[in-house]
Amino acid sequence: MKYPELLRIDDVLARLDDFDTIIDARSPAEYALDHLPGAINCPVLDDEQRIVVGTLYKQTGAFEAKKLGAALVAKNIAYHLETLWQDKPREWRPLVYCWRGGNRSGSMAHILAKIGWPVVQLDGGYKAFRNRVNADLEQTPELDLRVICGTTGSGKTRLLDTLESVGAQVLDLEQLAAHRGSVLGNLPCQPQPTQKAFETSIWDRLRRFDPARPVFVESESKKVGALRVPAALMERMRASPCIALQVAREERVKLLIEDYQHFACNAPALNAQLTYLTDLHGKAKIAAWQEMATSGRMAELVDELLVEHYDPAYTRSIHRNFTQYEQAQVVALADISPASFVAAAQALHLG
Repeated sequence: MKYPELLRIDDVLARLDDFDTIIDARSPAEYALDHLPGAINCPVLDDEQRIVVGTLYKQTGAFEAKKLGAALVAKNIAYHLETLWQDKPREWRPLVYCWRGGNRSGSMAHILAKIGWPVVQLDGGYKAFRNRVNADLEQTPELDLRVICGTTGSGKTRLLDTLESVGAQVLDLEQLAAHRGSVLGNLPCQPQPTQKAFETSIWDRLRRFDPARPVFVESESKKVGALRVPAALMERMRASPCIALQVAREERVKLLIEDYQHFACNAPALNAQLTYLTDLHGKAKIAAWQEMATSGRMAELVDELLVEHYDPAYTRSIHRNFTQYEQAQVVALADISPASFVAAAQALHLG
């Protein structure tokens, strides 16, 4: 076999999990938007260098730009060799890709191959991968989805986590989106990924599931925070069998205060989010809720939010959007203790 081996996207995806390292040779900014699952960023040109070389190309010409670019590329590849790959054995099998044309990944793959490593270069680069993700997500997933439904605070996310811990297949869209799916859903110090990165994460999870076994997923809306759930997946979820998780309201209040400590301990931040509900509930009601938060009456506030905002909205949405909800399997929790979630998860997983 002559290396570097240039492979098309179908061949690469067929053995994607077999590569020892997946190397994204694009700039850090490109990598941050999205990348192949598990890829590490080893740019042959960083963001500033790309701009410099691109500007020189436009203003002076290709020859001068290529001379400068080649020098920068050589230095950057040498740095990666010295800091990352000196300990790699002869059998180390990396996959290298860039944006599309192959110039950046080709330079790196050529040097790695000359050293003696069996390197593979992705023909068509990230663009070919992105096209495949788009095409796959447009198809209805042939999976046995089981949709975990339940009012806010009933512990849907905790049940998903517990199901995964006992060996069940789980698609946690809120985890992938870094958002809890409501007006208070932003996670502290954790921005949401880009739409493309969110879709890549979903694609990667879907391809790993065993279609002979059920996949548990939460009853999300079309958007999780600012991110859109792929339409074909959403349609399949809404037509799938449902599991209705039930727990007493006082237990739900406890759970929400536990899970939203970043708001429970920060009244100004919570009050800022509550203003987004003004159009639905009016200034007087929002002011009353904000006063509860400021005075530390958190349990009272959460209970009112459940009764007056979240529960009515949930009831309207679940009956309208999930066609099998009326026939849902009911799972009633005595409390929000870990033991209750483990018992429910084991029953669902083994059932």
